[in-house]
Amino acid sequence: MVRSILGALLALVISALPLAGQVGSPAGPVPVEFLAARRAALLDRIDDGIALVRSADPREQQGDYPQDGEYREDNDFFYLTGLEAPGGWLLLSGTDELVRLYLPARDPEMERWTGPTLGPGPEAAELTGISEVRPLSDLAGDLAELRRGSAEAVPVYIKPGRSQVCERLAEVTEQSCTELLGVSETDTRDLRPHLAALRLIKDEDELRRLRRAIEITTDAQRAAMRSVRPGLWEYEIEALIEYTFRKSGAERVGFPSIIGSGPNSTILHYDKSRREMEYGDLVVMDIGAEYGYYTADVTRTIPVSGKFTPRQREIYDLVLGAQEAAFAATKPGVTVGQLNQIARNYIRDNSGDLCGQVTCDRYFVHGLSHWLGLDVHDVGDYSTPLAPGMVLTIEPGIYLPEEGFGVRIEDDFLVTEDGAELLSAGAPRQADEIEKLMAEGPVPLP
Repeated sequence: MVRSILGALLALVISALPLAGQVGSPAGPVPVEFLAARRAALLDRIDDGIALVRSADPREQQGDYPQDGEYREDNDFFYLTGLEAPGGWLLLSGTDELVRLYLPARDPEMERWTGPTLGPGPEAAELTGISEVRPLSDLAGDLAELRRGSAEAVPVYIKPGRSQVCERLAEVTEQSCTELLGVSETDTRDLRPHLAALRLIKDEDELRRLRRAIEITTDAQRAAMRSVRPGLWEYEIEALIEYTFRKSGAERVGFPSIIGSGPNSTILHYDKSRREMEYGDLVVMDIGAEYGYYTADVTRTIPVSGKFTPRQREIYDLVLGAQEAAFAATKPGVTVGQLNQIARNYIRDNSGDLCGQVTCDRYFVHGLSHWLGLDVHDVGDYSTPLAPGMVLTIEPGIYLPEEGFGVRIEDDFLVTEDGAELLSAGAPRQADEIEKLMAEGPVPLP
């Protein structure tokens, strides 16, 4: 009797708490009108097909991810639903423009450990704008009925692949994958290119999140610039940066912070942060806050002593000039490949003898740009001409391992109707501006 009473009380307490689904996130929920528009655009792309999108799997917090939360939603599921909903599935049918969300039933005993979850019901419908929110147990039957109800074989668009989707469907149904997805591989198609094409163009809510993520990141860059000095360890600057992220509402880093000083500045994805910074070093700080699931990516290279040496400044100004040349050419109709060539040509044409017998573009060893959004290297075809609403990085670099320093400058840009907007202007780029800010001294912490 006591156990049953306690169980009932627990259920009442949990039911009174705010349910999962981005409730309480500093970024707030995604407005329903944007979610509905994204789903409508996807329905247009799949014609008479059916699309299945599954939520992410929970991670083992105490095992694989001790320094991160145990759940981050799948990007595409979040893009279409705005939810954090473990075990959820989204089904869309282009034939009748049908959209259904399937969620597992709530488990009060488990919620005592994990917190309230979102089950099928009006709360999920309100958050997503999807009127049909059904129990997960209905998914297999509904999917089979949709396929049987068509006079012709209906392709099912899935991600990431047939075997993975079949494995997950087997967890919620006794029906075979052949019954649900069709007899062969030809009955299923890859949904990812369609979602990638949609995600390339950012809507108003996506831009709001990106702008704030970038603002937080440039604030962190400025704090780091004011605090770097000889004798500090790379991990101390990393701690300051990520403290700035968290206090400003970023719920996680978009990628492991890169704080590479001296020889580490020539290692593109160095993320150990174990070196003590020395007088005369340059330090590359490649960082990005994630805000409301959208990620910034901003890199600055600064002198640990507060002053660039003449040699460092020459290389720095060459990299900055290449970035400015690419920025000036960023506009609708241009491709990322063309921007890459513009930056490389600038470095080659302006190298002089800075890199000895070769031009300095030989030491520009990575691509110039990548898409930015729900992922730091966001999805999208790089042959696609730029269009208004796209967000990308421009990040030339020159790395001289034999001299023990590298320079990378990376900024985030929004393609506009007639050019591009520099979103990350909050962090100084000119060498004089960096030195001036560094002279102001460390940022006081509470």
